[in-house]
Amino acid sequence: MINRVLIRIKVLQIVYAYYHKEPIELKAAENELLLSLRMSYDLYYYFLLLIVELTRTYELLVDSRRNKYRPSDEELNPDLRLLNNRFVRQLEENEALQAYVKEHCITWIDDKSFVKDVLDMILKSELYNDYLQQEEDSYDIDKEFWRMVFKRIISDNEDIEAYLEDKSIYWNEDIDIIESFVIKTIRRFEQQNDSKQELIQMYNSNEDFEYALSLFRNSILHAYEYRERISNLTTNWDSERMASMDIVIMQTAMSELLNCPSIPIKVTLDEYIDAAKYYSTPKSSVFINGILDAIVSELKDEKLLMKD
Repeated sequence: MINRVLIRIKVLQIVYAYYHKEPIELKAAENELLLSLRMSYDLYYYFLLLIVELTRTYELLVDSRRNKYRPSDEELNPDLRLLNNRFVRQLEENEALQAYVKEHCITWIDDKSFVKDVLDMILKSELYNDYLQQEEDSYDIDKEFWRMVFKRIISDNEDIEAYLEDKSIYWNEDIDIIESFVIKTIRRFEQQNDSKQELIQMYNSNEDFEYALSLFRNSILHAYEYRERISNLTTNWDSERMASMDIVIMQTAMSELLNCPSIPIKVTLDEYIDAAKYYSTPKSSVFINGILDAIVSELKDEKLLMKD
């Protein structure tokens, strides 16, 4: 789940912070990287738990309406389809979810207003109304409802994203990516798996974990030689006007070019040029593209870069 796109983003953030915060030991910075990646994985479980918490909150709402003074017929006899949603029942009982949230103390208990606001969005939506009107009543319909809730209501919702970014500084760049994995997880659920349904692992393989460490370590340990090569190719540029994030992006790109033989050159260049569009100045991507192309040519001429 922690894919290389997300790893690159996190490494860029930690390398940038390494040069712009109080002096810090390499090991401490490395631990910060690993914490940042784990917090991204935590968000995955927060989202899954949110589905359960929204259902619990709706149950409390139904009970309060039933027990109020002079409830209406609708309040006395509400549609319980959302409460009886088979997918949510299965998710709530999921052993992997239960174990992880317990181990890492993941909870929405201090976010009741937020959960209620999200629930209100769902209950007022056409999606919810269409769900209640469905003639078919099945596990697949229940599952599809929550997949569409995440896709249409929760994903790309500015208010939800703003709240989550305030909740954790580690989630500023993660939300869209993690939301896509939650949607993928919902799609993968099978009723027959009951509580044993597998969730997405933190890393697809140990190679991704090693890639994260290697990318960061080499970015820092070889910083002098990387930056010297960058400097030699930017002699006509005013170093004070060059965005510091540009240097970090090129430095990290060089780390990947030289230390990740299985990643094609074009993939590396495309990824870091794309990162420049989001994390640096408007003109940075064109500038970085030119410098990285020149670096690749030099490294190939010097027989230091042998891959395609």
